[in-house]
Amino acid sequence: MTTSYESDVVAWAKEQAALIRAGRFDQLDLSHIAEEIEDVGKSEQRELASRMAVLIAHLLKWQYQPAKRSTSWERTIKDQRRLSGRRLKKTPSLAPMLTDPEWLDDIWVDATAFASKETGLDESVFPEASPWLMADVLTEGWLPA
Repeated sequence: MTTSYESDVVAWAKEQAALIRAGRFDQLDLSHIAEEIEDVGKSEQRELASRMAVLIAHLLKWQYQPAKRSTSWERTIKDQRRLSGRRLKKTPSLAPMLTDPEWLDDIWVDATAFASKETGLDESVFPEASPWLMADVLTEGWLPA
């Protein structure tokens, strides 16, 4: 191994892949490979959380600023639903996140912060926790009252 994980992770990854392809398993950096595999799952979780936070923020904007509703907001809601749904379809093991209270709290905090920044409304205007079911949030055409 010529490149350390700490000095250049991209070069390291290419070398590790080449070692695997060559069948030189005794030369693999197994602990870092395991870490990178775990990080792939975390990355998928972060992507879904990011998309859900943007979706929920736009639903909050829709509900709390009805006079400012726009086709742009509708498009963002539709796009984030589609992309979240695609992520859940391609990675079904992410579905339990939609019922994980800690994960839901995290995305709610992110969504309300984003909605507050975008609307100028104080975060205290929004509920402390989502009043919506995630099934509704992800349902095409559903919008809060």
